[in-house]
Amino acid sequence: MTALAVIGLFAAGVVAYIIGTYNSLVSLREQVLNAFKQIDVQLKRRYDLIPNLIASVKGYMEFEKDTLEAVISARNQAINVQAGDMKAMAEKEGMLTQALTRFMAVVERYPDLKANENVKPLMEQLTTTENQLGFARQFYNDLATRFNIMQEVFPSNLIANNFGFTRSELFELPEGAAERQTPAVDLSIRPKA
Repeated sequence: MTALAVIGLFAAGVVAYIIGTYNSLVSLREQVLNAFKQIDVQLKRRYDLIPNLIASVKGYMEFEKDTLEAVISARNQAINVQAGDMKAMAEKEGMLTQALTRFMAVVERYPDLKANENVKPLMEQLTTTENQLGFARQFYNDLATRFNIMQEVFPSNLIANNFGFTRSELFELPEGAAERQTPAVDLSIRPKA
């Protein structure tokens, strides 16, 4: 084999690697965007459920007005976050999650309300949505992490830098979020009344 043929094979291998790495980066970027849109789908579902739930419990919880107003306010702030602003989204979603957690705790204190034909299925849907939202966030963070790693490791970082790929922000809870705090668990046995 001549030196020219060896150089040609090496050059073809380098070009194939560059094309393959570029295509992998594009594929991961699109998967990250899709995963982010899946979070949006769950958030939309959550936003749509909240007004129905609030309307269903309003009569029962007239004296818990502050809790209801906090949920509505947090929902409205979360809806108005600019698309793609992951930091603002995480902050506003954290506030909404805190408000919903307080709301669910209040609903738990009212057995008649909890068993209400209108409220029960809405609470179940909200719980399901919260679980799906958690899974969607985890999936997004997993893909974003893979995408970010590929942009940082050698030699794919050379291709990522030359073609203008940028890091994806991870979905993180704000510093003071209630979800970051350790829950208090009371396992003491109470005598039956």
